Amino acid sequence: MAEYENFEVILHIIYISMRNAVLKIVAYFATFVIIFVLQKPVFLAVYASGIGASPLGSLWPVVAHGLAMDCSMAGYLTAIPALLVIASLWTRSRAIGIVGNIYSAIVATAISIVFCLDIVLYGYWGFRLDMTPLFYFTTSPAAAMASAGGWMIVAGIAGCAALAAALYLVLTRLPGRITVAPSRNAPATVAATLLTAALFIPIRGGVTVSTMNLSRAYFSQNQRLNHAAINPMFSLMYSATHQSDFASQYRFMEPAEAAEIFATLTDRPSERPDTALSLSTTPRPDIVIVILESFSSHLMPSLGGDSVAMGLDSVARNGLLFSRFYANSFRTDRALTSILSAYPGQPSTSVMKYVEKMENLPSLPRTLKENGWEPSYFYGGDANFTNMLAYLVRSGFEKITSDKDFPLAERTSKWGAHDHLLFDKAAADILAPRPGDSRPRLDVIQTSISHEPFEVPYDTPRFSAIDPRVNAFAYTDSCLTAFVNRLAASPSWDNTLLLIVPDHYGAWPRNLDNPLDRHAVPLVVTGGALALPRRVIDTPGCQTDIAATLLGSLGIPHDDFIFSKDMLNPESPHYGVFTERDLIGLISDTDTAVVNLDTGDTVPPHSSPKATTEAKAFLQTLYDNLSNL
Repeated sequence: MAEYENFEVILHIIYISMRNAVLKIVAYFATFVIIFVLQKPVFLAVYASGIGASPLGSLWPVVAHGLAMDCSMAGYLTAIPALLVIASLWTRSRAIGIVGNIYSAIVATAISIVFCLDIVLYGYWGFRLDMTPLFYFTTSPAAAMASAGGWMIVAGIAGCAALAAALYLVLTRLPGRITVAPSRNAPATVAATLLTAALFIPIRGGVTVSTMNLSRAYFSQNQRLNHAAINPMFSLMYSATHQSDFASQYRFMEPAEAAEIFATLTDRPSERPDTALSLSTTPRPDIVIVILESFSSHLMPSLGGDSVAMGLDSVARNGLLFSRFYANSFRTDRALTSILSAYPGQPSTSVMKYVEKMENLPSLPRTLKENGWEPSYFYGGDANFTNMLAYLVRSGFEKITSDKDFPLAERTSKWGAHDHLLFDKAAADILAPRPGDSRPRLDVIQTSISHEPFEVPYDTPRFSAIDPRVNAFAYTDSCLTAFVNRLAASPSWDNTLLLIVPDHYGAWPRNLDNPLDRHAVPLVVTGGALALPRRVIDTPGCQTDIAATLLGSLGIPHDDFIFSKDMLNPESPHYGVFTERDLIGLISDTDTAVVNLDTGDTVPPHSSPKATTEAKAFLQTLYDNLSNL
């Protein structure tokens, strides 16, 4: 009888141990899932106006379609607690509890930081959190934080800390309170081990051929509802694991097919026909390129926009305007390589992260320098931001002006020196006498103040009453206008070619759903050396085409710029291309396609089969090229 009772006791101990072990693992998993699910109504509430749908009515489909991704992330986060549970079955060491608490603190902090960053940055960027902010912060913390106001930073830190503390209490007081006694029995260990191994199923996203990816959350034609369903921690992890091995990304077709299609999209610069137009009346003009922060076509009446950038609009009406022009990307680091290297922006990464690859990019400034031009660069902010300084030096710029070249009293903007000071410094240098130096100049000026938080030394009630960002654009436009007028009044104007282009898609109007509208930007050319005054060119193109168009006009070969096409050459292929975190668009004379890169589907109404195939071949070729740089 005693032996029977002892056997019952042993079975009871085994049962309790197994039950608690299994329960603790399940409790951790369920807690993480609930935490992620509860983030979704918060996101919907914060961005209700931009989503254009009822947050309450959208909640169920958002939660339902994002649940698999939430479970996947919960599986990753449960793996270590599950291993600690298994260890607890064999030892009573206090170290296990301490490690568990430390892990809970780390995870609670990570979840809160990701959630707070994502909820704030989505309003600026329009996509869920990825590795981009980390790249910006590591290259220049001050510049990375410049978009945010002081109150926002303080509130964000406080909110993040409070959320982390709350999550830590949840993790330690719910699953953390379930006691697993060291029974040292095989059944409980086997059960806990099998359950830990079973986490592979939600982590992978099921047992089908397809593994978990961002496309699993897509269910709606409303892109913001799809974004609401995405788990921000998974989005960040997915981005982190797609920062290398570029040759394996965006595989849409066989390499030979992609190469054949891309060949039809490539310029043939060796023979420029007589029918091709030229930008310049002289083969060696002084060239000035102004890169405007966040401008768009929607600020110019001549392009059907609002009456905001009236100075730029006047310059365009009297100069040369490319009316079907597109910003190639969505951030400045990608834009600079598009404009100065004719290298398209990448959806999942930035080539400027990789100095060893950056050094192999073609360079418009370097090509001009090799042909006799003297290049200079002017920027009012931190040139180290996003590895910009390394890129500029490698691109051939020997003289680079940045924030450190302005007196401290003039660096009153969060981005450095205000734009009027930047233009003043650039104009003074450009117009300064150069005795004995007959080389033509290349001067690139990059503005920065028409950017969040849009704080400028300029207040016109007509614009500030609409929106602070509109007022900021009007400010930079006034600075640009004064700069152009100053150059136009100088003797060197007759030999000057001035190109004006935004860096990336515009910040006004807000929340443009149509990607083509979002990426529409002006390319304006003026100057006394302009051969085509008062003309509008409706040939479709994008920022990568500046190099081939300018070099072609100057009679300089541009064979190295394989992604660039001469927009003034009737025999060149004419199309614009742009990318975002989750899409690529291609616009030609006859076809348009926008492809969702998470799902592989076209974005209505942009569904031309021909353009869709071309866009996919273009992106696949770009990543092959990136892999081989």
